[in-house]
Amino acid sequence: MPLTLLFAAALTAASPAPMPTGEALTRQIADNDARLFWAVFEGCDAKALPDLLAPDFRMIHDKGGLVEPSRDAMIADVTKSCAARQPGGAQAGYKNRRQLAPGSRTIRTMGDWGALEEAAHVFFEWNARDARWDMVGGARYMHLWQWMPAEGRFRLSQSYSYDHAGAAPYPPAGETAAKR
Repeated sequence: MPLTLLFAAALTAASPAPMPTGEALTRQIADNDARLFWAVFEGCDAKALPDLLAPDFRMIHDKGGLVEPSRDAMIADVTKSCAARQPGGAQAGYKNRRQLAPGSRTIRTMGDWGALEEAAHVFFEWNARDARWDMVGGARYMHLWQWMPAEGRFRLSQSYSYDHAGAAPYPPAGETAAKR
């Protein structure tokens, strides 16, 4: 192979990946979102977080303010929480999960720097006594996903979690199964 072709091939291989657009952008953000919440909730897998979080990650929460000042703090908190769920832990057997509210996700590009994801979700806790998942509340969130051109992927840079509220009572007051 001539030297000029070899040099051109080396430059092409080292070129940063362009940020995806359209359906590819939406798919990557949705996949990252699902992996992130699985790791933090049902999967309880702190080892999955380093690949998802940017080095300068932080999380701001409407109930606690700056609850995660760094990627390392987030990983440490999830590790601690997951350990507490193990047999003999302070929350042994505790299970929770998060579900995206269908149709609530909006993704907007932020130039070629990244993307802003906005959505709503609800939270469930496992009720072992009745063998069912009980909805316990919901919230909205915004995630700022930074495109990492050298890695060809997005990492979560900022997380804003807000509008947290408990689940509405069900059935509504005055309603009974007999009335339906």
